[in-house]
Amino acid sequence: MITATGTRGIDATTVDAARVTEAVKVHGSGDTAVRALDGVSVGFPAGRFTAIMGPSGSGKSTLMHCAAGLDNLTSGAAYIGDTELGALDDRRLTLLRRERIGFVFQAFNLVPTLTVAENITLPMDLAGRRTARTARTARTDGASAEWIDALIDVVGLRDRLHHRPAELSGGQQQRVAVARAFAGRPDVVFADEPTGNLDSRSGEEVLGLLGRAVRQMDRTVVMVTHDPVAAAHADEVVFLADGRLVDRMTDPTADKVLDRLKAFDAKTAAGTKAQTPTSAAAGAEPRTPTSAAAGAAPRSATNAAAGSTPRATSHTKGAPS
Repeated sequence: MITATGTRGIDATTVDAARVTEAVKVHGSGDTAVRALDGVSVGFPAGRFTAIMGPSGSGKSTLMHCAAGLDNLTSGAAYIGDTELGALDDRRLTLLRRERIGFVFQAFNLVPTLTVAENITLPMDLAGRRTARTARTARTDGASAEWIDALIDVVGLRDRLHHRPAELSGGQQQRVAVARAFAGRPDVVFADEPTGNLDSRSGEEVLGLLGRAVRQMDRTVVMVTHDPVAAAHADEVVFLADGRLVDRMTDPTADKVLDRLKAFDAKTAAGTKAQTPTSAAAGAEPRTPTSAAAGAAPRSATNAAAGSTPRATSHTKGAPS
Protein backbone atom coordinates (compact mmCIF):
# COMPACT_ATOMS: atom_id res chain seq x y z
CA MET A 1 0.00 0.00 0.00
CA ILE A 2 1.24 3.49 -0.89
CA THR A 3 0.29 6.48 1.23
CA ALA A 4 0.40 10.07 0.04
CA THR A 5 2.41 12.19 2.47
CA GLY A 6 4.24 15.14 0.96
CA THR A 7 5.33 16.69 4.27
CA ARG A 8 8.56 17.41 6.18
CA GLY A 9 10.75 16.47 3.25
CA ILE A 10 9.19 13.04 2.70
CA ASP A 11 8.54 11.89 -0.86
CA ALA A 12 4.98 12.24 -2.16
CA THR A 13 4.62 8.46 -2.09
CA THR A 14 5.90 6.36 0.78
CA VAL A 15 5.57 2.64 1.42
CA ASP A 16 3.70 1.76 4.60
CA ALA A 17 5.77 0.04 7.29
CA ALA A 18 2.52 -1.14 8.92
CA ARG A 19 -1.16 -0.91 8.05
CA VAL A 20 -4.61 -2.26 8.81
CA THR A 21 -7.48 -2.65 6.36
CA GLU A 22 -11.16 -2.75 7.37
CA ALA A 23 -10.03 -3.58 10.90
CA VAL A 24 -12.77 -4.67 13.27
CA LYS A 25 -12.21 -5.67 16.88
CA VAL A 26 -15.13 -6.76 19.06
CA HIS A 27 -14.76 -7.52 22.77
CA GLY A 28 -17.40 -9.78 24.28
CA SER A 29 -20.54 -11.02 22.56
CA GLY A 30 -24.28 -10.52 22.43
CA ASP A 31 -25.71 -7.62 24.41
CA THR A 32 -22.37 -6.99 26.11
CA ALA A 33 -20.31 -6.79 22.90
CA VAL A 34 -18.10 -3.71 22.55
CA ARG A 35 -16.91 -2.71 19.09
CA ALA A 36 -13.46 -1.29 19.85
CA LEU A 37 -12.53 -0.92 16.15
CA ASP A 38 -15.19 -0.39 13.51
CA GLY A 39 -13.81 -0.83 10.00
CA VAL A 40 -10.56 1.16 10.36
CA SER A 41 -8.22 1.35 7.36
CA VAL A 42 -5.01 3.29 7.94
CA GLY A 43 -1.36 3.04 6.92
CA PHE A 44 1.73 4.11 8.85
CA PRO A 45 4.37 5.25 6.34
CA ALA A 46 7.96 4.04 6.57
CA GLY A 47 10.46 6.61 7.76
CA ARG A 48 7.76 8.67 9.48
CA PHE A 49 6.64 9.45 13.02
CA THR A 50 2.86 8.96 13.38
CA ALA A 51 0.81 9.70 16.49
CA ILE A 52 -2.58 8.11 17.23
CA MET A 53 -4.97 10.21 19.31
CA GLY A 54 -8.55 10.06 20.51
CA PRO A 55 -10.65 10.23 23.66
CA SER A 56 -10.69 7.42 26.19
CA GLY A 57 -12.38 4.39 24.66
CA SER A 58 -11.81 5.58 21.09
CA GLY A 59 -9.84 2.44 20.18
CA LYS A 60 -6.39 3.98 19.82
CA SER A 61 -4.56 1.45 22.00
CA THR A 62 -6.55 -1.40 20.46
CA LEU A 63 -5.50 -0.22 17.01
CA MET A 64 -1.84 -0.19 18.03
CA HIS A 65 -2.03 -3.63 19.66
CA CYS A 66 -3.68 -5.18 16.60
CA ALA A 67 -1.32 -3.45 14.15
CA ALA A 68 1.64 -4.72 16.19
CA GLY A 69 0.42 -8.31 16.40
CA LEU A 70 -0.17 -8.16 20.15
CA ASP A 71 -3.90 -8.80 19.68
CA ASN A 72 -5.99 -10.42 16.96
CA LEU A 73 -8.58 -8.66 14.82
CA THR A 74 -12.13 -9.95 14.74
CA SER A 75 -12.16 -9.24 11.02
CA GLY A 76 -10.06 -7.31 8.54
CA ALA A 77 -6.29 -7.57 8.16
CA ALA A 78 -3.10 -6.18 9.69
CA TYR A 79 0.23 -6.04 7.86
CA ILE A 80 3.87 -5.40 8.68
CA GLY A 81 5.24 -4.51 5.27
CA ASP A 82 3.68 -7.07 2.95
CA THR A 83 3.28 -9.73 5.65
CA GLU A 84 -0.26 -10.33 6.83
CA LEU A 85 -0.17 -11.03 10.55
CA GLY A 86 -3.36 -13.08 10.57
CA ALA A 87 -1.76 -15.63 8.23
CA LEU A 88 1.03 -16.45 10.70
CA ASP A 89 0.97 -19.18 13.34
CA ASP A 90 2.03 -18.34 16.90
CA ARG A 91 5.68 -19.27 16.36
CA ARG A 92 6.08 -17.21 13.17
CA LEU A 93 4.23 -14.28 14.71
CA THR A 94 6.56 -14.36 17.73
CA LEU A 95 9.59 -14.36 15.44
CA LEU A 96 8.19 -11.48 13.41
CA ARG A 97 7.57 -9.38 16.53
CA ARG A 98 11.08 -10.12 17.77
CA GLU A 99 12.84 -9.33 14.49
CA ARG A 100 10.70 -6.69 12.80
CA ILE A 101 8.86 -4.81 15.55
CA GLY A 102 10.08 -2.80 18.52
CA PHE A 103 7.98 -1.82 21.54
CA VAL A 104 8.10 1.05 24.03
CA PHE A 105 5.51 0.93 26.80
CA GLN A 106 4.42 3.34 29.50
CA ALA A 107 6.05 1.06 32.07
CA PHE A 108 9.72 0.76 31.21
CA ASN A 109 9.80 -3.06 31.36
CA LEU A 110 13.54 -3.24 31.98
CA VAL A 111 15.08 -6.34 33.53
CA PRO A 112 16.28 -5.12 36.95
CA THR A 113 19.18 -7.59 37.21
CA LEU A 114 20.68 -6.58 33.85
CA THR A 115 22.85 -3.56 33.13
CA VAL A 116 21.86 -0.85 30.67
CA ALA A 117 24.06 -2.44 28.00
CA GLU A 118 22.52 -5.87 28.59
CA ASN A 119 18.97 -4.48 28.52
CA ILE A 120 19.65 -2.74 25.20
CA THR A 121 20.95 -5.89 23.50
CA LEU A 122 18.39 -8.20 25.13
CA PRO A 123 16.22 -8.64 21.97
CA MET A 124 19.27 -9.75 19.99
CA ASP A 125 20.39 -12.05 22.78
CA LEU A 126 16.94 -13.66 22.84
CA ALA A 127 17.11 -14.07 19.07
CA GLY A 128 20.42 -15.92 19.45
CA ARG A 129 22.59 -13.23 17.90
CA ARG A 130 26.06 -13.48 19.38
CA THR A 131 27.21 -10.40 21.28
CA ALA A 132 30.45 -9.17 22.76
CA ARG A 133 30.99 -6.20 25.06
CA THR A 134 33.92 -3.87 25.48
CA ALA A 135 34.65 -1.99 28.66
CA ARG A 136 32.68 1.00 27.39
CA THR A 137 29.78 -0.26 25.33
CA ALA A 138 27.69 -3.18 24.18
CA ARG A 139 28.70 -4.49 20.76
CA THR A 140 27.44 -7.00 18.25
CA ASP A 141 29.30 -8.41 15.30
CA GLY A 142 30.03 -6.32 12.20
CA ALA A 143 27.58 -3.65 11.15
CA SER A 144 25.38 -4.35 14.18
CA ALA A 145 28.17 -3.18 16.48
CA GLU A 146 28.32 0.15 14.66
CA TRP A 147 24.53 0.46 14.86
CA ILE A 148 24.47 -0.15 18.62
CA ASP A 149 27.30 2.35 19.12
CA ALA A 150 25.44 4.99 17.10
CA LEU A 151 22.22 4.26 18.94
CA ILE A 152 23.88 4.62 22.35
CA ASP A 153 25.17 8.03 21.29
CA VAL A 154 21.74 9.11 20.05
CA VAL A 155 20.08 8.22 23.36
CA GLY A 156 22.97 9.67 25.39
CA LEU A 157 23.61 6.65 27.62
CA ARG A 158 27.29 5.89 27.10
CA ASP A 159 28.21 6.87 30.66
CA ARG A 160 25.42 4.69 32.10
CA LEU A 161 26.04 1.40 30.29
CA HIS A 162 27.14 -0.50 33.40
CA HIS A 163 24.40 0.83 35.67
CA ARG A 164 21.30 -1.16 36.55
CA PRO A 165 17.76 0.24 36.24
CA ALA A 166 17.46 1.00 39.97
CA GLU A 167 20.39 3.41 39.58
CA LEU A 168 18.67 5.42 36.84
CA SER A 169 16.01 8.13 36.77
CA GLY A 170 12.66 7.47 35.12
CA GLY A 171 13.69 9.41 32.03
CA GLN A 172 16.93 7.46 31.75
CA GLN A 173 15.08 4.16 32.11
CA GLN A 174 12.72 5.09 29.30
CA ARG A 175 15.68 6.07 27.11
CA VAL A 176 17.08 2.58 27.72
CA ALA A 177 13.70 1.15 26.67
CA VAL A 178 13.75 3.24 23.50
CA ALA A 179 17.30 2.12 22.69
CA ARG A 180 16.28 -1.51 23.24
CA ALA A 181 13.29 -1.06 20.90
CA PHE A 182 15.54 0.18 18.08
CA ALA A 183 18.51 -2.12 18.74
CA GLY A 184 17.46 -4.85 16.31
CA ARG A 185 16.68 -2.31 13.55
CA PRO A 186 12.98 -3.20 13.42
CA ASP A 187 10.73 -2.15 10.54
CA VAL A 188 8.58 -0.19 12.97
CA VAL A 189 8.56 0.77 16.66
CA PHE A 190 5.21 1.03 18.44
CA ALA A 191 5.14 3.29 21.50
CA ASP A 192 2.14 3.20 23.86
CA GLU A 193 2.00 6.39 25.97
CA PRO A 194 5.82 6.41 26.29
CA THR A 195 5.85 9.61 28.36
CA GLY A 196 2.91 8.70 30.62
CA ASN A 197 5.11 7.98 33.65
CA LEU A 198 7.57 10.84 33.12
CA ASP A 199 7.77 14.46 34.18
CA SER A 200 7.51 17.08 31.44
CA ARG A 201 11.27 17.52 31.01
CA SER A 202 12.01 13.79 30.80
CA GLY A 203 9.02 13.37 28.48
CA GLU A 204 10.40 15.99 26.11
CA GLU A 205 13.75 14.19 26.07
CA VAL A 206 12.14 10.87 25.16
CA LEU A 207 9.96 12.45 22.45
CA GLY A 208 12.97 14.23 21.00
CA LEU A 209 14.80 10.90 20.99
CA LEU A 210 11.99 9.21 19.07
CA GLY A 211 12.02 12.05 16.55
CA ARG A 212 15.78 11.82 16.07
CA ALA A 213 15.58 8.07 15.56
CA VAL A 214 13.12 8.68 12.72
CA ARG A 215 14.92 11.59 11.06
CA GLN A 216 18.56 10.73 11.72
CA MET A 217 18.42 6.93 11.61
CA ASP A 218 15.57 6.45 9.09
CA ARG A 219 13.34 4.57 11.53
CA THR A 220 9.52 4.36 11.73
CA VAL A 221 7.56 5.17 14.90
CA VAL A 222 3.85 4.81 15.69
CA MET A 223 2.91 6.36 19.04
CA VAL A 224 -0.34 6.32 21.00
CA THR A 225 -0.77 9.42 23.14
CA HIS A 226 -3.43 11.61 24.75
CA ASP A 227 -1.09 14.61 25.00
CA PRO A 228 -1.22 17.32 22.26
CA VAL A 229 2.33 18.39 23.14
CA ALA A 230 3.59 14.83 22.58
CA ALA A 231 1.64 14.53 19.34
CA ALA A 232 3.27 17.72 18.05
CA HIS A 233 6.57 15.85 17.79
CA ALA A 234 5.08 13.58 15.11
CA ASP A 235 4.97 14.10 11.34
CA GLU A 236 1.29 13.21 11.28
CA VAL A 237 -1.55 12.61 13.74
CA VAL A 238 -4.45 10.23 13.08
CA PHE A 239 -7.59 10.72 15.17
CA LEU A 240 -9.98 7.99 16.29
CA ALA A 241 -13.44 8.29 17.83
CA ASP A 242 -15.84 5.47 18.67
CA GLY A 243 -13.54 2.95 16.99
CA ARG A 244 -13.42 4.83 13.68
CA LEU A 245 -10.80 6.91 11.87
CA VAL A 246 -12.25 10.44 11.85
CA ASP A 247 -9.39 12.74 10.81
CA ARG A 248 -5.70 13.10 9.95
CA MET A 249 -3.37 16.07 10.46
CA THR A 250 0.05 16.59 8.90
CA ASP A 251 2.71 18.85 10.43
CA PRO A 252 0.86 19.08 13.76
CA THR A 253 1.42 21.65 16.47
CA ALA A 254 0.19 21.38 20.05
CA ASP A 255 -2.33 24.18 19.50
CA LYS A 256 -3.68 22.69 16.27
CA VAL A 257 -4.06 19.27 17.85
CA LEU A 258 -5.76 20.71 20.94
CA ASP A 259 -8.19 22.71 18.79
CA ARG A 260 -9.05 19.60 16.79
CA LEU A 261 -9.68 17.60 19.97
CA LYS A 262 -11.90 20.38 21.35
CA ALA A 263 -13.90 20.34 18.12
CA PHE A 264 -14.40 16.58 18.45
CA ASP A 265 -15.49 16.97 22.09
CA ALA A 266 -17.98 19.70 21.16
CA LYS A 267 -19.42 17.61 18.35
CA THR A 268 -19.73 14.58 20.62
CA ALA A 269 -21.39 16.63 23.36
CA ALA A 270 -23.86 18.12 20.88
CA GLY A 271 -24.75 14.69 19.54
CA THR A 272 -25.24 13.28 23.02
CA LYS A 273 -27.46 16.20 24.05
CA ALA A 274 -29.60 15.80 20.94
CA GLN A 275 -30.08 12.08 21.58
CA THR A 276 -30.75 12.23 25.34
CA PRO A 277 -34.44 12.76 26.28
CA THR A 278 -35.20 15.22 29.06
CA SER A 279 -36.60 13.99 32.32
CA ALA A 280 -39.94 15.60 31.53
CA ALA A 281 -40.12 14.01 28.09
CA ALA A 282 -39.24 10.65 29.52
CA GLY A 283 -41.89 11.01 32.20
CA ALA A 284 -39.34 10.60 34.96
CA GLU A 285 -39.38 12.68 38.11
CA PRO A 286 -36.13 14.67 38.51
CA ARG A 287 -33.83 13.38 41.16
CA THR A 288 -33.73 15.43 44.33
CA PRO A 289 -30.40 16.46 45.86
CA THR A 290 -31.02 13.82 48.52
CA SER A 291 -31.58 11.02 46.03
CA ALA A 292 -28.58 12.16 44.00
CA ALA A 293 -26.45 12.08 47.09
CA ALA A 294 -27.67 8.58 47.82
CA GLY A 295 -26.38 7.37 44.47
CA ALA A 296 -22.87 6.18 43.87
CA ALA A 297 -20.40 9.03 43.61
CA PRO A 298 -18.38 9.09 40.40
CA ARG A 299 -14.67 8.43 40.63
CA SER A 300 -12.57 11.57 40.71
CA ALA A 301 -10.20 12.30 37.86
CA THR A 302 -7.33 11.61 40.21
CA ASN A 303 -8.65 8.24 41.25
CA ALA A 304 -9.47 7.30 37.67
CA ALA A 305 -5.97 8.13 36.60
CA ALA A 306 -4.52 6.23 39.52
CA GLY A 307 -6.59 3.20 38.57
CA SER A 308 -5.52 3.18 34.95
CA THR A 309 -1.89 4.26 35.05
CA PRO A 310 0.75 1.83 36.34
CA ARG A 311 3.17 3.22 38.86
CA ALA A 312 6.63 3.88 37.48
CA THR A 313 9.21 1.74 39.22
CA SER A 314 12.60 0.52 38.31
CA HIS A 315 11.71 -3.07 39.16
CA THR A 316 9.67 -4.52 36.31
CA LYS A 317 8.52 -7.92 35.15
CA GLY A 318 10.94 -8.00 32.27
CA ALA A 319 11.31 -7.08 28.64
CA PRO A 320 8.49 -7.57 26.14
CA SER A 321 8.74 -10.56 23.86
